[in-house]
Amino acid sequence: MKNQHAKFTVVGTDIEEVKRLNANSGMSYNELNEWFAQKMQSESTKSFKESIGSKNK
Repeated sequence: MKNQHAKFTVVGTDIEEVKRLNANSGMSYNELNEWFAQKMQSESTKSFKESIGSKNK
């Protein structure tokens, strides 16, 4: 049964339902950008270390 005290927008959208769906939708745009930046930085550091290692041999 639905919550009797649900909050709705002027056009009838259930605000709590939208919040629930958003919480279960995965990473946000900003979270994804942060993850990608960290991944690229990690790959860049790995490549740099590998190139330094090959020069010292």
